[in-house]
Amino acid sequence: MARFLYSVSMSADGFIAGPDGDMQWLTLYLGPNPMVTDLIGDIGALLIGRRTWGGDDPHKGDEGEGKAFGGGWEGAQFVLTHHPPDEPMDGITYVTDLDEAAALSSAAAGDRYVNVMGADVARQMLAAGHLDEVLTIVVPVLLGDGTRLFAWPGGHEVRLERTHLSEVPHATNLWFRVLR
Repeated sequence: MARFLYSVSMSADGFIAGPDGDMQWLTLYLGPNPMVTDLIGDIGALLIGRRTWGGDDPHKGDEGEGKAFGGGWEGAQFVLTHHPPDEPMDGITYVTDLDEAAALSSAAAGDRYVNVMGADVARQMLAAGHLDEVLTIVVPVLLGDGTRLFAWPGGHEVRLERTHLSEVPHATNLWFRVLR
């Protein structure tokens, strides 16, 4: 059975994207990370928020632009959106309902991870009780503004249990299990 993992790189002050969704800040920190390399092989499907799917790409201008994990991964991709495009893209399934997106991506992933991408989709998955794990890759930069790792209007506590901690020269990997 698939597990849902929100994996994300984050600035030390808690932002996963800069102002206006800017992801170019991350380009300097895309060095080798054995944990990410291992994870890519364990991902069976992606569940992506519409803003993330259509947003800025830290691989802009290189051969990995527009490809999942900079071209390091291929497979089923599900985009959660209220407004699917008129012209679908090959390999992308547009879904308008969260529970349907979770079911379809889980079926496609089999016994591997569904990698959740996008802060709002991750929040919705938490609210629905679907999210199982969180991998936060903290990079040594302060952005000061942008998209937060986790935002819930009015606040909401989600308890996590750290299952793994590792470091590479340009980041600290924190892996958590969501406690229910």
